[in-house]
Amino acid sequence: MAGVDILASAMNGANAAYLADTYARWVENPGSVDPSFAELFAALNDDARAVLTDAMGASWAPRPRGGFAPPEEAKPAPKGGAAGQARATDPEETRRAVLDSIRALMLIRSYRVRGHLEAKLDPLGLQVPPAHPELSAAFWGFSEADLDRRIFIDNVLGLETATVREIMQRVRATYCGPIGVEFMHIQDPDQKSWIQQRVEGAPWVTGFTPAQKRQILLQLTEAEGFEAFCAKKYVGTKRFGLEGGESTIPAVQTVIETAAREGVKEIAIGMAHRGRLNMLVNVVKKPYMQVFSEFKGSSFKPDDVQGSGDVKYHLGTSTDVEIEGRKVHLSLQPNPSHLEAVNPVVAGKVRARQDMAGDVKTRSSVMGILLHGDAAFAGQGLVYETLAMSQLIGYRTGGTIHIVTNNQIGFTTVPAHAYSGLYCTDVAKAIQAPILHVNGDDPEAVVWCAQLCAEFRMRFQADIVLDIVCYRRHGHNESDEPAFTQPTMYSRIRQMKTTRTLYAERLAAEGSVTAEDAQAIQDAFNAKLEEAFEAAASFKPNKADWLEGHWSGLKAVGSTDQVEQLHDTAVSLDTLREVGGALCRVPADFNANSKIVRQLEAKKTAIETGEGLDWATGEALAFGTLLLEGHRVRLSGEDVQRGTFSHRHCVLVDQTDQREYAPLNHIREGQARFEAFNSLLSEAGVLGFDYGYSLADPKTLVLWEAQFGDFANGAQVIIDQFIASGETKWLRMSGLVMLLPHGHEGQGPEHSSARPERYLQLCAERNMRICNFTTPANYFHALRRQLKANYRKPLVVMTPKSLLRHKLAVSSLAEFGPGSAFRYVIPEVDAIAPEERVKRVVLCTGKVYYDLLQERREKGVNDVALIRLEQLYPFPANSLALALAPYKNAEIVWCQEEPENMGAWHFVDRRIEKVLSDLGATGRRPVFIGREEAASPATGLAKVHQTQQDALVRQALGL
Repeated sequence: MAGVDILASAMNGANAAYLADTYARWVENPGSVDPSFAELFAALNDDARAVLTDAMGASWAPRPRGGFAPPEEAKPAPKGGAAGQARATDPEETRRAVLDSIRALMLIRSYRVRGHLEAKLDPLGLQVPPAHPELSAAFWGFSEADLDRRIFIDNVLGLETATVREIMQRVRATYCGPIGVEFMHIQDPDQKSWIQQRVEGAPWVTGFTPAQKRQILLQLTEAEGFEAFCAKKYVGTKRFGLEGGESTIPAVQTVIETAAREGVKEIAIGMAHRGRLNMLVNVVKKPYMQVFSEFKGSSFKPDDVQGSGDVKYHLGTSTDVEIEGRKVHLSLQPNPSHLEAVNPVVAGKVRARQDMAGDVKTRSSVMGILLHGDAAFAGQGLVYETLAMSQLIGYRTGGTIHIVTNNQIGFTTVPAHAYSGLYCTDVAKAIQAPILHVNGDDPEAVVWCAQLCAEFRMRFQADIVLDIVCYRRHGHNESDEPAFTQPTMYSRIRQMKTTRTLYAERLAAEGSVTAEDAQAIQDAFNAKLEEAFEAAASFKPNKADWLEGHWSGLKAVGSTDQVEQLHDTAVSLDTLREVGGALCRVPADFNANSKIVRQLEAKKTAIETGEGLDWATGEALAFGTLLLEGHRVRLSGEDVQRGTFSHRHCVLVDQTDQREYAPLNHIREGQARFEAFNSLLSEAGVLGFDYGYSLADPKTLVLWEAQFGDFANGAQVIIDQFIASGETKWLRMSGLVMLLPHGHEGQGPEHSSARPERYLQLCAERNMRICNFTTPANYFHALRRQLKANYRKPLVVMTPKSLLRHKLAVSSLAEFGPGSAFRYVIPEVDAIAPEERVKRVVLCTGKVYYDLLQERREKGVNDVALIRLEQLYPFPANSLALALAPYKNAEIVWCQEEPENMGAWHFVDRRIEKVLSDLGATGRRPVFIGREEAASPATGLAKVHQTQQDALVRQALGL
């Protein structure tokens, strides 16, 4: 607090006049001073106030008009103790005693705030922290002669009185040893007090039994032994080993064990590649022989399971472990080399599992652990995005434990070049997370911190960070030469004994574990590895575990399966009317916005007449019918409750008291729950979160909506590395829906194109669906298809903007009802000339269809047919062939709004040609009509836009 700091300075003589004046004003009117001063003055005991009152009496001090006595309500009860007794008999002694107490308390507080600056964190000993002036007794006015005088400190540090020497010994052991604690930035007094009480007195020094120490040694032996074994057997093979940071393994195991004792039933882990193999085998219990088999190039999956696979240090796994009689499910999420990209994915997965378990209050049944590198934690924006979501209503998970394996280097970049703050973990202060820095070569301190982290998370449902300061024994990978760029560091590393060796020697010296026992532990583990290595020669995975548990009953869909399968997505008219009625109904005491009331009336009329159902209604009917069938629906993204274009209004807000009402949650008793969350202004973080949610729960419809389609540019890593390729790389399905507003309407380059060409370029192996719908009914069926199919694929939708209210972009209720289904291709719907007289067929997708349709009707053109591709991938060749077959004499053109180098043209060109060839029209190719090639998706000039749009429409119609 500012007031406390100023008081400390004043007691040292720098700002005494200022302090006296402030105190005088507080005496007269407590509300007239800064709240930090008011809080400080109110908390002082009588003796401390006496010092300030004496200061007010000095010749330079102002006198309050109302006298010197503090207000009655501000006076605490009198305290006893040496200082109080001295005051009664000797005012000068009292003054000195009180001044000593205040200075001693400021000294203690200074260690709580800044003690970490002198903590011995670097196991290499290269980073020697300089002395901080505020951590010296002299700074607070104590001379050498004062160090052994007893001072009243009122049970601070658990002592009624103490000498300065005793105080210094205790605070330095707590805050300047192998652990540096940053917690005074936290505004929650309970959190701050809890951490303070836990750390003061340095309980990690004496807190472990011989049995516990032996267990830590065993875990270090497994961590170090695995890396050493791999280094010997697979010379020069990249594995991104954990050497130098082996304490990470007992830290994670301690977090898991502590969380299990606190009631956690499932833990999801996310991490990058360094140390992943060690984590897989020693924490998540992937068989050693399976990993050794993968070292030899064998697949991680059975031969009959499709997929390209990935390198071994990107793979994940899951298992059930038993901890003190409790079964805990552990999973390590697979992820690419894009550092920290897995963070929001893990958070989303944890949230989904909690929601599935009904754990929506304490969120204590499932927990996430994220492991980071120091350079990545400081440098990657997804770290902050994930932290920023941690306490938001739609994204909170009850706290994540972050463990930084701090190698003090990122590839070849040293901290001075890697981040601007004091620590790589400074970003975590943005959410007031406590941060524990610990020397990685003190395993007991590491384990103690890990236990505290787990207990803090379970008690306060908040994030916490453990920064294990260690080193990287080899280069960025095992074939790299780190001395090229860090000769001093690596000269020192070559001289270092390993963490396990140092700890074994320490335990032998203190008599906890003999040297012989430590060697026996190591020999037994090496023998276990040798046995697994021999067995790896004949190892073959006999099953893929990806369609078990919550995914049971679903199947994989290969490239040979039927593309244009019709799923059972139609709904009875009675059910549709039931959902529609709920959409238009608000409670009698709910004061809805008058404009929305008019929208609800129009919606009600459309439902009752069965005609003119718009896009938002089609979407809501899809949501509502799924809810009645027991499927939850989660919609997430920027401003999704209202919708960017004020079209959705799935959550209504009372105009008098801000109450919220979601009509979709009030269809009938027993339905599933609908949730719509306006997200923080993040694309990568939120999309990653919702992707993770979809990985965990295949029975919930999960949708992420971009405010404008091209805003998904900011989430390209999530799209490329997870959504498009996660199934083929890692055998992980997702049914996530991405809604990307798209359409050229003169709103400039950033509000026109959702960049469909990028998604189409990523398409292969039936990996996802790319669609650009023109009717609300088709959107309805596509959304329901996501859960009605017996497999899961991501769905990317180029959603409309102007079509949201377009008078022609509507559907009848019958198009949602019995006998209806998704339409891959929509053929000509108008009564135009006979097929043999049609001279041109215009193929298109999305909003441009209505521009073409209106112009054709206005100009009376009847020899040009319009055919819509509603799904671009997987390409509906059969449906397109059926639609084109009648037009044997017609020219085929492809019309799009996007420039020629963008949009779907280069994707559909040869596919359309193949369809024509299969129809017997060998050599016929479609002709492109649209905007010329451009570097920018669209012009920002309204007149230019309209000129371009009119021209391409007329050209397509042959006008």
